Amino acid sequence: MAGSERSVVWFRRDLRIDDNPALAAAARDGSVLPVFIWCPADEGQFYPGRCSRWWLKQSLPHLSKSLESLGCPLVLIRAESTLEALLQCIDSVGATRLVYNHLYDPVSLVRDDKIKRELSALGISIHNFNADLLYEPWEVYDDSGHAFTTFNMYWEKCMKLSVDISPSLAPWKLVPVPGAENVRSCSIDDLGLESSKDEESSNALLRRAWSPGWCNAEKMLEEFVCHGLLEYSKHGMKVEGATTSLLSPYLHFGEVSVRKVYQLVRMQQIKWENEGTSEAEESVHFFLRSIGLREYSRYLCFNFPFTHEKSLLGNLKHYPWRVDEERFKSWRQGMTGYPLVDAGMRELWATGWTHNRIRVIISSFAVKFLLIPWTWGMKYFWDVLLDADLESDILGWQYISGSLPDGHELSRLDNPEVQGQKYDPDGVYVLKDGSNKLCSKLTGIKEEIQY
Repeated sequence: MAGSERSVVWFRRDLRIDDNPALAAAARDGSVLPVFIWCPADEGQFYPGRCSRWWLKQSLPHLSKSLESLGCPLVLIRAESTLEALLQCIDSVGATRLVYNHLYDPVSLVRDDKIKRELSALGISIHNFNADLLYEPWEVYDDSGHAFTTFNMYWEKCMKLSVDISPSLAPWKLVPVPGAENVRSCSIDDLGLESSKDEESSNALLRRAWSPGWCNAEKMLEEFVCHGLLEYSKHGMKVEGATTSLLSPYLHFGEVSVRKVYQLVRMQQIKWENEGTSEAEESVHFFLRSIGLREYSRYLCFNFPFTHEKSLLGNLKHYPWRVDEERFKSWRQGMTGYPLVDAGMRELWATGWTHNRIRVIISSFAVKFLLIPWTWGMKYFWDVLLDADLESDILGWQYISGSLPDGHELSRLDNPEVQGQKYDPDGVYVLKDGSNKLCSKLTGIKEEIQY
């Protein structure tokens, strides 16, 4: 029997009902008020870009419908202050506690700490959970108790630790809190996630290609494990089309849990080992390494929360960056004169997406050839990427600019023409419209997993 707690479940980037520890705990202990608060003022300079907001607008109704089928529709709130909105929810229903899942980016760390202190002082019980990682950042340190600053040492330590991959079961029923009708809510359109008709028009390509929502995330995961994982390692040499897992936006918005991803990949690995499929070993290794890099991005942000503003290392403090708006503009618009770089930038602008190898090439070109400050590039990626993920963004740009102990040396110049010969030898990616190709490929996958 459920307990007597009245819990406000604060959804952020955990837009799923399956393996959602905060939701599971609230459902187990009493009645529930699920809320999502959109507060542009709290985002500051990291207000999400057009593509990221489009994804959120599609995902929230998907989550709300799922919650409603369990007994509690999602309450949407547009607010000037997240703290004030939470207080209004708590007061309206007489809630006894707030539950939510951890976030690790610098903006959320500051906001969450303030909210926890303010509400605790008012006697509100706060419970938070890990729904985003295999290993919490404070669980992995070296023998001296210091944070790792190189990925290989960090991931080697992680692989020696036990990991709980038992997902929290989705609740089969939610009991709504009495007085939920007193909470001031709004519609999905009132959130203002698409701020203009121009944005709606630009998002047409995204609607053709992607299907946000936690159910679609699970289908995409199953599709990848069954049909894409085996040759994952080979795809690192291809930049044409959709040759990755395509899970990053689903993971960013928490529509699928990393525990489930890890569990399914490991199960498939065991199956292949029993079948003697030896060629799968390298692909599994590379894919789990990509999961490890995502873990490491959160680890760095938690342990070094200044890394969105300055380098982890101090070697670039006086580096002569070219603070040149015209150079930056030519890079953004794909008008540098280097075919592979320009094709990647045009694809990025049109679709909010590009292969990770292309991301490395275009970011390296910006930093090492144009000498654009890495923080400019990081912010631009945040503004335009469909899977904009601040922690991963920080890790990537710090790595490529030589700001990490194991990063690329800034003096290492990867010639974009040589990179083109290596990753696009026939010029297919450059010569054809990358956005149309990607959209066509994704639409095919979408149709296959949905119908």
